[in-house]
Amino acid sequence: MRARLAGMMAVVGVVSGCGTVTAAPPQLEGPGVLTLAKARPPTPGGEVGGASTEFTTAKDLAMWLKLSEKEKDVDRLAKLDVNATAKGAMYLEPRTSAWFDGFRGPFVYQDLAGDIVMHARVKVESRRGGRPARKFSLGGLMARVPGSYDNPNWVSITTGTTDRPGRIESKYTEDGSSKPKEVAAKGGWTEFVLARVGRVCAALYKEEGGEWKVADRWPTEFPEVLQWGVTAYSDWDSYAALKRDHVKGNAKLVRGRPDLRMTVDYVRFLRPELPDYADPLNTASVSDEVLIKALTPADA
Repeated sequence: MRARLAGMMAVVGVVSGCGTVTAAPPQLEGPGVLTLAKARPPTPGGEVGGASTEFTTAKDLAMWLKLSEKEKDVDRLAKLDVNATAKGAMYLEPRTSAWFDGFRGPFVYQDLAGDIVMHARVKVESRRGGRPARKFSLGGLMARVPGSYDNPNWVSITTGTTDRPGRIESKYTEDGSSKPKEVAAKGGWTEFVLARVGRVCAALYKEEGGEWKVADRWPTEFPEVLQWGVTAYSDWDSYAALKRDHVKGNAKLVRGRPDLRMTVDYVRFLRPELPDYADPLNTASVSDEVLIKALTPADA
């Protein structure tokens, strides 16, 4: 684990003629603190940059693997294409499916090793346009431990409808137990970053016309190689009684009323560059402002 901050600077009380006034906290500096001036954006290109995809031609789909094919699962994607349904983009329509606890949904990915920043621009809608109508209809990014059917471990950041429409959800599933966190979203195009730096994963988002925000940070014990990619799932209510039994729910294709389509403009992979002393799990060592600079591309 990266070094933690050795100490915190105290807020100084300033005595004036009118009494004691609390000064504004200064920018932290010192051992274990990564300042904004010293933070560097992730590095594009290199061997991991070769996995980046702009989706300008149908041949780009060949770079991506389907979880249902590689790990012999039910195919929960009704439609998947590149530069066909949506020009210059990957397009996905999930069947009734879910990524929660032990439940599995669609996933299209690449195997990548080491510290990674995955940056993508996505749009999640109802199949008829507007916000998805069915509960827990979400799409976005995921990083998953390979072969973890029996003991699911993954992180994700998605947007769409949870039990309420217009949400962004970050989620860490550890040993088959999902811990979601969500905030309101206005919809439309959204940029996501999902990253792993050492034993920490982080999720960030930026709505169109907005600023980057940190959704979550998680301590993880993931292996060196993870599956990095995109997911979309929909229509949790159609699982009915199967909501209590993920084994039976995963064993067959549940017929329901899925209502989601996702367009992916691009997926780009970069390498983060944090000094050894910086602890991205500790906000006193790496603030949200600094983490955003360290995990988002310089021109994003």
